Amino acid sequence: MAGSPKGSTLIELEPGRQVPAWLVLALVCVGQFMVVLDASIVNVALPSIQNDLHFSTSGLQWIVNAYTLTFAGFLLLGGRAADLFGRRKIFLVGLTVFTLSSLLGGFAQNEAWLISARALQGLGAAILAPATLTILTATFPEGPTRAWALGAWSAVSSAGASAGALLGGILTDLLNWRWILFVNVPVGVVAILAARRDLPESRAEMVHRHLDLGGAITVTGGLVALVFALVRTETYSWGSAQVLMPLALGAILLAVFLFLQARVSKAPLVPLRIFRSRSVAGGNVVMFLMFGALFGSWYFETLYMQRVLGFSPLQAGLAFLPQTLLIAAGAQVTARLVPKFGPRPLIILGTLVAGGGLVWLSQISTSSTFLADLFVPFVLIGLGMGLAVTPIAVAGTAGVARAEAGLASGLLNTSRTVGAAIGLAALATVAANRTTRALATTPGHARAALTDGYALAFSVGAGLLVVTALVALATLPGRSILQQPPAQHEAAPEAAIEAAPLELEQA
Repeated sequence: MAGSPKGSTLIELEPGRQVPAWLVLALVCVGQFMVVLDASIVNVALPSIQNDLHFSTSGLQWIVNAYTLTFAGFLLLGGRAADLFGRRKIFLVGLTVFTLSSLLGGFAQNEAWLISARALQGLGAAILAPATLTILTATFPEGPTRAWALGAWSAVSSAGASAGALLGGILTDLLNWRWILFVNVPVGVVAILAARRDLPESRAEMVHRHLDLGGAITVTGGLVALVFALVRTETYSWGSAQVLMPLALGAILLAVFLFLQARVSKAPLVPLRIFRSRSVAGGNVVMFLMFGALFGSWYFETLYMQRVLGFSPLQAGLAFLPQTLLIAAGAQVTARLVPKFGPRPLIILGTLVAGGGLVWLSQISTSSTFLADLFVPFVLIGLGMGLAVTPIAVAGTAGVARAEAGLASGLLNTSRTVGAAIGLAALATVAANRTTRALATTPGHARAALTDGYALAFSVGAGLLVVTALVALATLPGRSILQQPPAQHEAAPEAAIEAAPLELEQA
């Protein structure tokens, strides 16, 4: 990279001081790699964490959801903060919060400690991730140089998703689960020191320099309350106060968020006018539903392999490689197919192929083996998601004005992480209820009861993917989506490039 004409380009930091472009790109990619890695690295370590810190079954999912919820809730705010206060400054803030929270989580002694550290990590990631992309686009001019930089950034995003499960397995198996968090600390410290010295500073020229804290707080609080209500249904009935109270609080906070966006905020996190676009609205719904189904499936796959089949963390991590590699490869292939076929047929095909993989997984038993019962459905899930992810990014950003391209990309990623969090909470509740009933019927058959719960979650996830395909068919325009007037559509290709790699993070 350094030897290429693009990589040897010099970036001016200040009068008389320049750094090579490859160094700026490397620092940005390190930040993005850390964010992507920590979205997936914990999955393989969940059984070990549960044994060590005595997590409840419902509490275990909060190790994942605490990160994804704060990440989703503050993602748009993080991007706006970078534009307002300086991208290098916000990059350093996000990286510092992320690194310190990783250290804090590594020393966790109980449920509350670890979940709080993961939530703080998610906040750091929400500040850091948008800054990586805005630094890149502000530093590298449009054309071949930016395409080269975006290609490297995209490759790192894909590699981080694949490496998370594998590295999590290696660290948990050879050291212990705490190192999935400690590993961020030395990398983060080196990156902070280098970024202070070698990253350029920039900020956007904006009419309103207003930070929508009210919007970020209400949407995040509303989502947390909603997910908490779903988790409580594992223990309490839907009509109980323990479920209805957080559900009502979540609804109220989300209603306040919508009111703030529509009537109060000078510069809202989400200008509601953007949803007048059928493509943007449909793309976000499809993204929400797809990750609601698939993110939960990855969670149950790792628990099934370790709790029921007896896989080690390393073996479970290696088992995920077919999925993650196919997601990355499929995303690259469909980027070339979208101009020919349009996004809608590829999204429908991809969601149905992944749904077929989940139907296959719903047939698992306590005696299943990887090659006979898991490998092919894992391939179908990875292939299906790879087919769908880039077309969703294209559909969700098509026809968006250049000034709102970043907003459209941020919305897609917010829909992805919120869908993942809510889907995981709902599917975990479904699985836990089935397991509890199975244990009541046949006490002492814990592995069989767990398998019944996981199988039901896979079945529900498959049904959700069928609904996703139907929503895509009903809401997304056909190939004409790619033939809109240039004034409306000029930002879509760039926004799609920016959004697509982020969809790989939860793999």
